[in-house]
Amino acid sequence: MTNIYIDAMGGDFAPQATVEGAVMAVKAYGTPVTLVGREADIQKELSKYDVPEGRVRVIHADSVIGFDEEPVYAVRHKTDASLVVALEAMKGDDNAVLVSAGSTGALLTGALFKLGRVKGIKRPALGAPLPRMDGGRVLLIDCGANADCKPLYLSQFATMGSIYTSQIWHVKNPKVALLNIGTEAEKGSMAVKEAYALLSERQDIRFIGNIESKDALRSEADVIVTDGFTGNILLKSIEGTASVLMKTVKNTLLASTKGKLAGALIKNDLSGLKKTFSSDEIGGTPFLGVKGGVIKAHGSSSAYAIKNAIGQAVAYGEANITARIKAALAK
Repeated sequence: MTNIYIDAMGGDFAPQATVEGAVMAVKAYGTPVTLVGREADIQKELSKYDVPEGRVRVIHADSVIGFDEEPVYAVRHKTDASLVVALEAMKGDDNAVLVSAGSTGALLTGALFKLGRVKGIKRPALGAPLPRMDGGRVLLIDCGANADCKPLYLSQFATMGSIYTSQIWHVKNPKVALLNIGTEAEKGSMAVKEAYALLSERQDIRFIGNIESKDALRSEADVIVTDGFTGNILLKSIEGTASVLMKTVKNTLLASTKGKLAGALIKNDLSGLKKTFSSDEIGGTPFLGVKGGVIKAHGSSSAYAIKNAIGQAVAYGEANITARIKAALAK
């Protein structure tokens, strides 16, 4: 069984949202969880719910790493922080998965320092699930962990992304695309062109060539490979555009009686569309390439989002993603 750890003090609404989300997850998935943080605060929140006996364990941690703290310094010096204590507790257990809505920098730094990289992986990467126009999903990797990438890193991102989508989303022989400013092989920076050459030579992944950002959500790609700087810009652009579009549609419908009547008729359809682009529905982003699983939830995660992030952690553990990445590199 996967051992799920939760940074109970991480996030804008911790520990209320993290504890409630954990209880929701325990009831939804039947998996036990370990909450790490200030025990008195956690127990106060747990007392509000009917918690299944023996399904929630608490590990005390005195302090919290804030969003504004320097990640390396905080991880090294705040050894009593909830995030650090959680990482220490799961160290050496490849079947353990941590969920945190805390500082992204501290989480990634802590995972590298405390858990370490899978042997052979040069740079672990964040993989963000995005909605595709045909109703499917595409994994954007990297989306923020590595601003500067060598061609080999991008090739390894393709490996990890293919394993994740095939095992978690059950996509047979995932299609991998390389994000670029054009579809032609000769387009892009030197690093991207070299990555294109590397990916083209590989027989173990299904490389379909370059993809432009305008086609990211409407192509047949299952995995889009890029550096963390470019990937983060694309991710935030999509999130911002979706938010503005939904608000614009809402304001337009409310501007007239005709619009209000139309809005009433398509209310459920609009709610479904909003869910498609909601980070709460996804829950979190996997940090692929470290020993053990790490799921990064959004800093403003609600209890529902935390519950879904834990669902991702359960699936990650059951699919043995870390072991599969190791096996792929060994080949």
